[in-house]
Amino acid sequence: MTQHSSDPIVAIATAPGRGGIGVVRVSASNLEPLINCLFNTAIKPRHAHYLPFNDEHGNAIDAGIVLFFKGPNSYTGEDVLELQGHGGPAVLRRLLARCLQAGKDLGIRHAEPGEFTHRAFLNERLDLAQAEAVADLIDASSEAAARSAMASLSGVFSDHVNALGDRIVRLRMLVEATLDFPEEEIDFLEKYQARSALEAIRQDLQHLTQHAKQGMILREGLHVVLAGQPNVGKSSLLNALAGDDIAIVTPIAGTTRDKVIQQIHIQGVPLHIVDTAGLRETDDTVESIGIARTWAEIEKANVIIHLQDARSHQDQLDTAITRRLPARTPVLKVYNKIDLLPENQPAIGVDQNLALGISAKTGIGLDTLRQKLLDIAGWNPGTESPWLARERHLTALQHASEHLALADEHASQNDRVLDLFAEELRLAHEELCLITGQFTSDDLLGEIFSSFCIGK
Repeated sequence: MTQHSSDPIVAIATAPGRGGIGVVRVSASNLEPLINCLFNTAIKPRHAHYLPFNDEHGNAIDAGIVLFFKGPNSYTGEDVLELQGHGGPAVLRRLLARCLQAGKDLGIRHAEPGEFTHRAFLNERLDLAQAEAVADLIDASSEAAARSAMASLSGVFSDHVNALGDRIVRLRMLVEATLDFPEEEIDFLEKYQARSALEAIRQDLQHLTQHAKQGMILREGLHVVLAGQPNVGKSSLLNALAGDDIAIVTPIAGTTRDKVIQQIHIQGVPLHIVDTAGLRETDDTVESIGIARTWAEIEKANVIIHLQDARSHQDQLDTAITRRLPARTPVLKVYNKIDLLPENQPAIGVDQNLALGISAKTGIGLDTLRQKLLDIAGWNPGTESPWLARERHLTALQHASEHLALADEHASQNDRVLDLFAEELRLAHEELCLITGQFTSDDLLGEIFSSFCIGK
């Protein structure tokens, strides 16, 4: 990647396809030469100008709104030019080509994925958590996720992390100042109430981590795989959860030959439900491929719903399926078709804690199933995170917590090893700084921003 380059960059900033409006965005340290070439007139910063967009021969490409943001008061911290015209793909491609041609002598080039936001980060317009929130806001699949992503973008998560980091730094400064006067080491912890201050920091870090876990669930959701023998109602359950006829349902066993994936939302949490081919012994080549793909999906699942027929005892095949399911993955045993049971006959094998009886056809038990899926995810609406979080954020918070725990151990020792106490505080602070990007490797930056869309 060339995202450290200061070359002028340009990209179409709106989504591919037809639209009422399309935007071409340019960013560079100095855009006045390009503006003069494109329009031959002065463009006042932060004012909308309606102008023709012409090619190099003066022929009209389009006409639209020109917006100029003078750095550092712009999204990237550099000069930013936006050309807002009609959203047809051909028009936008011609306008992009015109910008590249007009800026050829300036070294202008196509922007790489996420390069505009990367420059905003490098120019301190956003920290890393806020920059990631830009992509999360674009990708948000529910209103709850969009609200939380916007909160992250506005700096709510970063403010909490920074405030906690500042408290660790203040405590560390007191410790390191004491190290210059060894005769006072013994009284330091009591005199400045260092251990109680550390305990308060640890508790607040725990609360921050709990909110972050909720934020990660809201962002990433669950990968839920429906598994079981043919004709137990997996496709019917998918359709019932989705509220639509997503999968084909017939009385013929083996109708589903390949996986069918549908995203649904429960209390704003995204669930990626995967309907799979029924598991059984078969000589059918196509069905065998589908079964192999079923097991591949099971290996990737966050939750497995092992669906069985409520009218039947668990047979050898169900027993074999149960034994083969990965031990590391939560399995929810669900007995379907309880609406077909004789009156007052309980579903075979249903247990309040270990299994659930439902009817995908009538909807009986589906609300309980939805709640059980949220419980397995660890979702708690009462502690819903006001921001989104990623796996790397949780990892950093966990590592910071471990360092603070070690600091507490050193503080409790009789010899009061304050230099080790201070070192663990330093390491905890560095872990928090990884979240906002104060200490971040170029490899991690490249990985993060390469997942963005081009033009953002």
